[in-house]
Amino acid sequence: MKGHPDVVDYLKFLLRGELAARDQYFIHSRRYEDMGLAALHQRMQHEMEEETQHADALLKRILFLEGTPDMRPEPFEPGVDVEDMLQRDLKVEYAVRAHLAEGVALCERHGDYISRNILVAQLVDTEEDHTHWLEQQLGLIRMLGLPLYLQRQMG
Repeated sequence: MKGHPDVVDYLKFLLRGELAARDQYFIHSRRYEDMGLAALHQRMQHEMEEETQHADALLKRILFLEGTPDMRPEPFEPGVDVEDMLQRDLKVEYAVRAHLAEGVALCERHGDYISRNILVAQLVDTEEDHTHWLEQQLGLIRMLGLPLYLQRQMG
């Protein structure tokens, strides 16, 4: 089924963002693991898997709409310490949230309600899971201080 070119192009743009988020979470999860922060490692592993699922849903939809996916992740700079990694991840989630909301509106304008529903599901996950959790972690660091926060993340 041939999709509207604007919708397909936007889905391709979103796919590149999801791939970048996946890769950023991947390196962050491994850094946490290397630092001995098992709880953060496990959570970022979970986030990486969810970003992979988001990318997969977009990829399948692009192919269904007869588009040609662009599998090159957007460029990103991974964080260097725990607080920096959490802040960079939150920045990514804020951007993803804005892009998904824009994509929902675009899909509605072109009457592509299946693509819209895919994006809405990802938007809910982004807001209620990823973004909320990251905001909580940064709030805990401010409230407890980094040393106490890190002690809790050791597992």
